[in-house]
Amino acid sequence: MSGKPRLTYLNGRGRMEPVRWLLAAAGVEFEEVFLQTKEQYEKLIKDGLLLFQQVPLVEIDGMKMVQTRAILSYIAGKYNLYGKDLKERALIDMYVEGISDLMQMILMFPFSPPDAKEKNLDSIKEKAINRYFPVFEKVLKQHGQDFLVGNKFSWADVQLIEAILAVEEKIPAVLSGFPQLQAFKTKMSNMPTIKKFLQPGSPRKPPPDDHYVETVLKVFKK
Repeated sequence: MSGKPRLTYLNGRGRMEPVRWLLAAAGVEFEEVFLQTKEQYEKLIKDGLLLFQQVPLVEIDGMKMVQTRAILSYIAGKYNLYGKDLKERALIDMYVEGISDLMQMILMFPFSPPDAKEKNLDSIKEKAINRYFPVFEKVLKQHGQDFLVGNKFSWADVQLIEAILAVEEKIPAVLSGFPQLQAFKTKMSNMPTIKKFLQPGSPRKPPPDDHYVETVLKVFKK
């Protein structure tokens, strides 16, 4: 095995996509193993690789890590993307948790019944415009800095640019009332490591399609 982190998940975004984003933003190359069958997933459980019988699984620094939040915290700390002290870390945690609440809605959207999709999309739009994006617009405006915390690139910035782009895929004009976030998006998208991740052929996964939904249900359904 090489020294690269090894990511085991499906060939799609899901709960692994923020991990891919954070590693890519830190300039870290990684390997991926894609689950395609229920048998592969059950073998991971049988072999004792999944502490709570759940993926994502990330093998890094001799550890077999599960639980997305723990994985992201470790990567952020390892690559100096987690603030300079406890107060900055607490701010990053608050912002990340808020963004994760919004991303959870986006994560579940492809699994919506057909007759609920329009309602769920309206809910994502309403929450993004009225609850989540105003927070970050205000933070950036008040401190007048390029980054969310400590005027330094952090995990919170990575999560926010991922969320902005994910929401824009569904609601293209969602940032029309948020000039600070528009500027933030432009700046983040042009950072060398993120710009590379946004290019075709990178490990970034496309929006979930019907095939991805079918694979999720096939691999994980009881």
